[in-house]
Amino acid sequence: MATRNFDFHNAAGRTLSGTLETGQGTPQVWAVFAHCFTCDKTSLAATRISRALTALGIGVLRFDFTGLGESEGDFGSGLSGDVEDVACAVRAMATAGMPPGLLIGHSFGGAAVLAAAGMLETVVAVAVIGTPFDAEHVLAHVGPALDGAEPGRRIPVFIAGRQFELGAEFVDDLRSHNQGDRIAGLGRALLVLHSPVDDIVSIDNAAAIFQAARHPKSFVSLDHANHLLTDRADSDYAAAVIAAWASRYVAVMPVGTGEAPAPAGGLRVEETRAGGFQVRVTTESGSFFADEPVSVGGLGSGPTPYDLLSAGLGACTAMTCRLYADRKGWPLEQIVVEVGHVAKTASAPDRFTRRIGFEGALDATQQARMLEMADRCPVHRTLTESATVETQRLVPGVPEAAMPDRPEDHVDRMEDQCRAQDDGA
Repeated sequence: MATRNFDFHNAAGRTLSGTLETGQGTPQVWAVFAHCFTCDKTSLAATRISRALTALGIGVLRFDFTGLGESEGDFGSGLSGDVEDVACAVRAMATAGMPPGLLIGHSFGGAAVLAAAGMLETVVAVAVIGTPFDAEHVLAHVGPALDGAEPGRRIPVFIAGRQFELGAEFVDDLRSHNQGDRIAGLGRALLVLHSPVDDIVSIDNAAAIFQAARHPKSFVSLDHANHLLTDRADSDYAAAVIAAWASRYVAVMPVGTGEAPAPAGGLRVEETRAGGFQVRVTTESGSFFADEPVSVGGLGSGPTPYDLLSAGLGACTAMTCRLYADRKGWPLEQIVVEVGHVAKTASAPDRFTRRIGFEGALDATQQARMLEMADRCPVHRTLTESATVETQRLVPGVPEAAMPDRPEDHVDRMEDQCRAQDDGA
């Protein structure tokens, strides 16, 4: 079992402690797990479900909310603090190249992910387990100790046999949230898992969440399970259900099934059958998703085909200019390329707009030469000169035809253009 630490900062700059579960393979999908109220990332449900999901192709970050477990800060900021923590976890994962497409919340952690999901662009699916519909539900477990508490004063309360200090601000925060409106406007696929015999958060909460949510939504009963899912069979079942359900919205590939390698010198594109358009692109250096926006039936899980075409132009432009500047020994510190695409009309062909920024002490002559080099980049020339597309049928078991391009061919073509530019100078 591959497990490593993944710490990050909350909105106040405090360090939150996280554990990243990746399993034995390389996950293609990432998730964040939010634990139950006053629990931590080592709870049975958080640990068992996260590890079970890794075997099904989903990497999971489970972390301690502020002031709990090994995380810094003071516990008791209410739902608002937990929502911020979830958002910080997702953004830290995205920055590290592991953007979560799935949020999973247990009990009060489920309330946090329901509230946070709408502000997180990478998240396309949310699963909640034993989750209260109303954030105020937790007040029933705090007791009357906080009734009439003076602002700024923290009062010791006992929850599940442990002592915490909470104040009137905690109560006020819980009462300030309208979860019903948030759930109705979630805009994400939702899975509700709940036990009909849950004696901590009654099954009525699941019904209220499900009724408030819009499609796509699903409900699964965790028959005979207790609130904390202490029976391993219940946590394993929940993980299997979540993975199977999520595969309709994020491309889940179970560990051990293998991924078809890219053909030598080319790449492979194959449907995932998640959403209306999502495909997995596999190259010799790795894989990623391409997709269409949610507004047209996609999942928004990756660049569109024209985004990729524009990216090819922008990347080749930056690489060619960098190669030329380095050859000349010019003080070019950084290149920034912005590319836009306008589809063809009856009276005009497709048009790519390209804006290039050069940082560094380049003089006017050098900058003009760099713009000339941009027009010489191989992808620019491919788009503006001539190219043909030859289509053949892919027959399983029959080796593909030899691909003329090698990985190093693009660099060779850029160097050819650099030499041609100098020869023509």
